[in-house]
Amino acid sequence: MYVRFPQSLRNVEDLLFERGIDICHETVRHWWNRFGPLFASDIRRQRVCRMKGFRHWKWHLDEVYVKINGEMHYLWRAVDQEGEVLESYVTKTRDKQAALTFMKKALKRHGSPEKITTDGLRSYKAAMTTLGNTEKQEVGRWANNRVENSHLPFRRRERAMLRFRQMKSLQKFASVHANVHNHFNLDRHLTDRQTYKTARSAALAEWQNLMA
Repeated sequence: MYVRFPQSLRNVEDLLFERGIDICHETVRHWWNRFGPLFASDIRRQRVCRMKGFRHWKWHLDEVYVKINGEMHYLWRAVDQEGEVLESYVTKTRDKQAALTFMKKALKRHGSPEKITTDGLRSYKAAMTTLGNTEKQEVGRWANNRVENSHLPFRRRERAMLRFRQMKSLQKFASVHANVHNHFNLDRHLTDRQTYKTARSAALAEWQNLMA
């Protein structure tokens, strides 16, 4: 509940208490710190296995401003054509080196896509040149709306958590939150009610299997 929904630790404590589970909010923190990365890695591994052989895989790259203790940091994110968050990476700068490290991490973990859409930030072009992927880059005024819209769930979480205090905690939570969001991202606005209910039941069944 804490990772999936925009709830605070104390909100989750109260919700569990209504269900007869009496724990401290710090226990919730301990649980998600310990088990969240395990669940996220399983979801990511299954996603990578399904998509690595996909011929027309397209990525969208973007970065968002995140304040940590009053200092500006950057959360780099890679999203595919279906809105699935592939990679999250936190840096203090958004120069060529930061873009290059982020892209190397994404390519090593997920393989190479057919096209990579970015905004006009020159750091992307410089990193693409170093990697030899300039022919895959696409830049357009509205071409990157897919990744721009994918920032919204993270922004809701950021407000609920009253922002972050450490780069390490931001990096960990962003990665876990992205993969859990992917698992339950069922595009309910694009499907009929019955299809959505079937997909939701399948997602919940797979989630229970992961926790088991």
